[in-house]
Amino acid sequence: MRYLSETPGIGGRIKVYPEDFIVREVLPSSIFKGGKCRIYLLKKRNWETMAAIKEIAKRIGIHYSEIGFAGTKDRHAVTYQYISICRDVDLAQVRIADIEIKFVGYGRPLRLGLLLGNWFKIRVRDAERPELIKDIITELKNKGGFPNYFGVQRFGEKRSVNHIVGRLLLEGKYEEAAEVFLGYPGEGMEGDEARRKFLETKDVDLALKEFPKFLRYERAMLYKYKETKSWKKAFLVLPRPILRIFIHAFQAYLFNLYLSRRIEGGLPLNEALPGDIVVQIKRGIPLRTRTYRVTETNVDFVNSKIKKGEAMVSGPIFGYSMRKAEGIPGKLEKEILEEAGISLEAFKKLPKPLREPGGRRELIIKPRKFAYRIEGNDVVFRFFLPKGVYATSVLREFMKIRALSPLPCR
Repeated sequence: MRYLSETPGIGGRIKVYPEDFIVREVLPSSIFKGGKCRIYLLKKRNWETMAAIKEIAKRIGIHYSEIGFAGTKDRHAVTYQYISICRDVDLAQVRIADIEIKFVGYGRPLRLGLLLGNWFKIRVRDAERPELIKDIITELKNKGGFPNYFGVQRFGEKRSVNHIVGRLLLEGKYEEAAEVFLGYPGEGMEGDEARRKFLETKDVDLALKEFPKFLRYERAMLYKYKETKSWKKAFLVLPRPILRIFIHAFQAYLFNLYLSRRIEGGLPLNEALPGDIVVQIKRGIPLRTRTYRVTETNVDFVNSKIKKGEAMVSGPIFGYSMRKAEGIPGKLEKEILEEAGISLEAFKKLPKPLREPGGRRELIIKPRKFAYRIEGNDVVFRFFLPKGVYATSVLREFMKIRALSPLPCR
């Protein structure tokens, strides 16, 4: 996948230890006005967000759907995020390894996306050429910022299959999607051998004997299939946030492809072309539902807004009601959909929990309060990013390592 900067990378490694990747969630202050739900700050280390929430729910005797959260966070990290519980429960006595829970006040119930963004503190270990950081920053500043790729986490860091499953679900191929989700092994992960055996035998009973207990979602699907003989019903047993990840991952795959092709074709990311769709920016935060089309008559006005930081060029999050670009950008969108063999209507024909209207996403990242410090062979980065933007996509331009590729292949 294309880099926006041409300066060689600094190399290095991230997430050697969870403490190397620290994320702090930022909520809008309006959350704490007028609501009656209990809001807690959840600190976790080496926990997937959904797994942590299910464990907390089990300990206090409620269904996990009663715990609201605003964003999913990296597993191999130390993360601080908020959860809401809208009933009278006591979390003071809950003790879970590598999880801390602190009551912070009352507010409105949290839901996915209801946050401003995240603060990051990330250590890159064993950088080979840290002196190149200044050159990379200068080059990207001249080009408007960092390319806003979805990060590798979207596809599965150790087992990059989410986008493949999403595509198969869009095509209505539930059995094939199940084979990929259940059977494709990772990279030296526990349970890989059981996955391989399932892929070879398709033996559900054997898989239930051999799949490790921690593969709770896979096991839930296997039990549901055994009961119903329907892989479609087996997928629908998954928690909605987990189920939606597959479609979101395929949307992310197509967006990354669009962004890479735009860079490859020499089309600007920080300057609008006739036919582009731009998103409004307010105090550095993209308002992705507020978009307008660029035409031959307003292009100069729009580009003046972009220079002032009041708008950004966007790319497609394909879905059934997405606002489509026209002109050269629209042609590129159409080519990518045709290559994928997917229509926008396919996103509407999915089962209700999976349907995706789509939208727009800015092509450029502009981290706020960006700073870095060189400590021997390590580099410590600090910055703030709006919601839905990946710190690994910022690091990718600095490090230029294959492990951070935004387009996984299988």
